[in-house]
Amino acid sequence: MLETIHAYWPYLLPPLLGALIGYVTNYIAIRMLFRPLHPWHIFGLRVPLTPGIIPSQRHELARKMGDMVGSHLLTSTDVANALEKPVFRQKLQLAVALKLDTFIGKSLGPAITLLPKRFHPRFHELLDGLRWKFIKSLRKTLASAAFEERLNQFCLQQLNQFLQHDLAYFITPERYQHSRDHIERRLQQWLSSNTVAETVGQFIDNQTESIIRSEKSLKQLLPQDLQNVLLDQLEKEIPQVLKHFSTTLDDPEMRAKLEKKVRQGIDGFVDSIEGLSAIITALFDMEKVYARLPDFMDNASNELRQWLKSEKVQQDVGKALRERLDCWLERPLSSYLEQMPYEKVAGMKQFIRQHAVSLVQSQHSQQQIMIWVERSVDGIKDRPFSEIIAQVGSEDSTPALAKQITATVIQLLQTESLQQTFNQELEKKITYWISERPLGELATRLPSDAREELQQGLFEQLVTILKKEIPPLVDTLDIRRIVEDKVNSLDILKVEDLLMGIMKEQFKYINLFGALLGMLIGLLNLFLLQW
Repeated sequence: MLETIHAYWPYLLPPLLGALIGYVTNYIAIRMLFRPLHPWHIFGLRVPLTPGIIPSQRHELARKMGDMVGSHLLTSTDVANALEKPVFRQKLQLAVALKLDTFIGKSLGPAITLLPKRFHPRFHELLDGLRWKFIKSLRKTLASAAFEERLNQFCLQQLNQFLQHDLAYFITPERYQHSRDHIERRLQQWLSSNTVAETVGQFIDNQTESIIRSEKSLKQLLPQDLQNVLLDQLEKEIPQVLKHFSTTLDDPEMRAKLEKKVRQGIDGFVDSIEGLSAIITALFDMEKVYARLPDFMDNASNELRQWLKSEKVQQDVGKALRERLDCWLERPLSSYLEQMPYEKVAGMKQFIRQHAVSLVQSQHSQQQIMIWVERSVDGIKDRPFSEIIAQVGSEDSTPALAKQITATVIQLLQTESLQQTFNQELEKKITYWISERPLGELATRLPSDAREELQQGLFEQLVTILKKEIPPLVDTLDIRRIVEDKVNSLDILKVEDLLMGIMKEQFKYINLFGALLGMLIGLLNLFLLQW
């Protein structure tokens, strides 16, 4: 067996030795790419091929890798093309939808909490600056002639539109009834208030005292219309007064009193005739005379009644009363009151005061006022306001009213107190809406269609920004320099592990190929030696 092996050994040794040499040579060559890490020196001389190719040429390798990545693998054009790919757009749209749903689904605090705390002071300064600029601009606008002209035109336009309508246009039957009930309640409360009672009482007291102290006659104090009404009413009442007087003659009690007075008159007359009373008594039976008194009274009553009904008597009585009343009216009121006790005058004043207050606060007064209001409203509710204004004013009253409204509004808006109030309220509102009021869940306030529009708008805006900003940003970042600096900063062992992890399998086949090539060379040498 050994003899057989020794016989074939000269033929096996050259190929095997060539294969071993080829494998070891390639393995050493591959290792020399990374080893040694530092240069070797013998007797002060650097050993060639030390350090290895990668350690000695790492900066050149880094530069080449940077050029490859920055100039060929990751260019601005490549990034722009990647942004246009449907897969990227789909993923980006999905990410936008997810982020938006997450954001609007959270219970958010005040708007300022969305900013980092370190930006809060600057943000408040920005808001204050914007607020003061807005107020300054507003003041300048309010003081400008252009604003005054625009406001005047606006007021005139609105006023003309308003004046084209009538009151019935604004007041429906339900609203009219509601307004009427409200006015009636307010009127009742106002009339029954102590303020009205005190005001009316004070007014009546002042007027009464003024009239009492005045030396004017009643004819001067009373209106002529009232005097005529009193005289006319007196003349109208004369027939009723005379009729009432005539009916009293038929009253049994009155008849008895009249008969008694007549008896006393006859007896007094007879007794007054000295020396003849006895003769008269002897000639006339007084009892018979007295017995005929009722018949006499009946005849006298009938004749008196007919006489009082005559038109001439009524005219004469009316004329006499009118003349008498005229005489009374010519006298000053003080002449009637100066003979009265003070208590009666004070009582009369109190009586007049109480009755005047009662009259003003009575249900009848309230009804009369409401009737007057309703009649006034009925008289104007179907007439355009422009017609009413034209009736009570001039033709240019509408432009004048518009100018007056404009001037009043501008004057009011330019007052320091109003501007300070507006500034304070604006500051409070900004503080409340920005720093105090929680935003809550925005999803509950956004309709589904608005959410979809917002999502699509954010996506399109983001795509536009990426397409516009990313390519120039890639050039600005200088990818080549970043890759070069990163490779130079890596430890050489990390670089070795990185390259070995990528080409380990390829290096194994290179070693095997070296062994195969060495074996073929050994066989070739054997063949040449035998030949």
